[in-house]
Amino acid sequence: MDTLDPGGLQKLLDVLSKRGYSLIGPTVRDGTIVYDAITTIKDLPRGWTDVQEPGMYKIKKRTDEAFFAFTVSPFSWKRFLFPPRQQLFTATKAGKSFQIETKNGPGLDTPARYALVGVRSCELQAIAIQDKVFAQGEYSDPIYRSLRERAFIVAVNCVQAGGTCFCVSMGTGPRANCAYDLVLTEILLHDGSHYFIVESGSAAGNDVLEDIPHISAQDIDRRRLDEGIEHAKGQMGRTLDTTDIKQVLMNNFEHQEWDSVAKRCLACANCTLVCPTCFCSTVEDTTDLTGYHAERWRRWDSCFTMDFAKVAGGNIRPSTRARYRQWMMHKLSYWFDQFGTAGCVGCGRCITWCPVGIDITAEAQAIREGSLTTASTDAT
Repeated sequence: MDTLDPGGLQKLLDVLSKRGYSLIGPTVRDGTIVYDAITTIKDLPRGWTDVQEPGMYKIKKRTDEAFFAFTVSPFSWKRFLFPPRQQLFTATKAGKSFQIETKNGPGLDTPARYALVGVRSCELQAIAIQDKVFAQGEYSDPIYRSLRERAFIVAVNCVQAGGTCFCVSMGTGPRANCAYDLVLTEILLHDGSHYFIVESGSAAGNDVLEDIPHISAQDIDRRRLDEGIEHAKGQMGRTLDTTDIKQVLMNNFEHQEWDSVAKRCLACANCTLVCPTCFCSTVEDTTDLTGYHAERWRRWDSCFTMDFAKVAGGNIRPSTRARYRQWMMHKLSYWFDQFGTAGCVGCGRCITWCPVGIDITAEAQAIREGSLTTASTDAT
């Protein structure tokens, strides 16, 4: 464990840039703090924070110059590892056949090399979940795997939480404990100054840290880190009782709360688009007017769209009730059978960016409090 001053943070960005990484980090744009290309610490949201509540998001100025004193962006990091729209291949007619060219942005042999700066603990857990989906097991996705294997992750421990955060309930934060190369903790002092505690989590992290001026952390630094983490734990704006949550939902397939939430849900798919773990996609084929050139693209899809559940015999989830139930039960019930963990990491984005403020923690609690005794398999 070591410490850096703000100048050391700039040196970190410089070192990563010189090593060929494209820097992606938080920056202020269009009234939000988003993850996008950065080059210097001047691009970071220094002195800004966010306010998040159900159906509400805004940023405001702080009284200090903290770099990472916000919670999470409306964009998740998955857009860089699992792009919203990705060309899979092109096909050009060559005689009686077609010449196929596989694509991955700049090409499968030269995928983007990202340094993701400012990744929160809940988001690390989300990346770990997507690793299971796309990069592990018998079948893996070459596009995701190529981007993920080349990524360098600079995590940030949370020392404050927001109004829709509930990572403590999900066991996913606020302290980073997996899948990072370096992790920073921003320490704010009473005199207005601040510095960073830095820890390495990989051989690549150790290698980068050697090129950055730093000093060994002292006992007081460790205490400040622990105090900051505990402060964030006490600030959680939401809680979710996860006790037997899988079976509670399975036993309440026909609970009246599904009807209640369906009356409010717009089926707009915002929750799935901002969610850092959702991975549904569809494939589109396009051709030019001559018929000599075709392209296949993969793009994000959502279980909330009407066509998503359409099959030859009809639509298996024609109602908003069925689609919301499928989404929530996938996150908090079915996912355990598929991947051995919940599909929710407690980031709160689905609550913040729902236009009508539907709260997954409140819905789960309403079902728990009015729990039925029998399960059903009716999917309509």
